[in-house]
Amino acid sequence: MISIGTIVMGASDVRRAAEFWSRALDYVPRDGEVEDDWVVLVLVPADGAGPGLSLGLSGTPVQEHPRVHLDLYASDAAEQAAEVTRLVSLGAERVDWDLYPDAPDFVVLADTEGNRFCVIDTGRG
Repeated sequence: MISIGTIVMGASDVRRAAEFWSRALDYVPRDGEVEDDWVVLVLVPADGAGPGLSLGLSGTPVQEHPRVHLDLYASDAAEQAAEVTRLVSLGAERVDWDLYPDAPDFVVLADTEGNRFCVIDTGRG
């Protein structure tokens, strides 16, 4: 049986992306310190549990409606709001998402590279 090893995201500034995602997810570089000239960097959970996040140098533009993105789970609306606030304080930005349904259980954010991701309130069932 195969499993997800890493999720790959493009970045125009690998160091900046690594700093954001390391702080956002409590991930650490798999191979030690981040070098300024790295074109690919793999971050892994500090506690060792979960998939890695690979950040690859990319010159292509960010998709407004990406086909693949990360969903980060919060246990309820209060945790979702707290995490959105924390992630924005780390450099994420709220996205004026034109595809929100009525009463969405998710908030769309963009990381420091413009990559879209969602924070989901999983407590809604």
